[in-house]
Amino acid sequence: MEIPRHQIRARFTDDTVTVYQAYHPTIGGPAVRDGRFPPSWKRERMTWIKPSFLWMMYRCGWGRKPNQETVLAVEITRGGFEWALRHACLSHFTSGVHADHGDWKRRLRENPARVQWDPERDLLLRPLGHRSLQLGLAGEATRRYADEWAVSFTDVTPLAHEVHALVGAGDLEGATRLLPRERPYPVGEGALDHLRPAPA
Repeated sequence: MEIPRHQIRARFTDDTVTVYQAYHPTIGGPAVRDGRFPPSWKRERMTWIKPSFLWMMYRCGWGRKPNQETVLAVEITRGGFEWALRHACLSHFTSGVHADHGDWKRRLRENPARVQWDPERDLLLRPLGHRSLQLGLAGEATRRYADEWAVSFTDVTPLAHEVHALVGAGDLEGATRLLPRERPYPVGEGALDHLRPAPA
């Protein structure tokens, strides 16, 4: 079955959704140990969360890139995730979604979250034809993420390295079996109209 070009896919339960981030160990380690971000985590900066494990692997080089050596799976409340989607706008002007550049810039000012749709990746980190959601949080959204939405922090760096090793050995079936199970995330009809560009 063909996957829609702009679809949220994630690992989720009735109450939470898992997103991924990668940090230097001085941030990632304390977050896992204490169940919250350490004081060195910059609340004033935009932070990007990604529901796709393989897109995170593409971004952090399987946890090998400098300052991205600790890969975190962060469980956040579905209520928080959906709040961010409601209070988000596309990070780039998109005709068909925005009336004009002025409309887009107004939405940027008014909304504390940003959405980008980047090509999803396969196990070899090659781009696929459908897109993966990247959700940027700033201001109020960042504070809510850190203080209200985050339920748990898990270090999945060992998983990243194990999957990468299997890929390197040519065992794509074995690597696939280890991947987190990501399913289409349920959203109400029209709920993503302000974030989903029209088909090309």
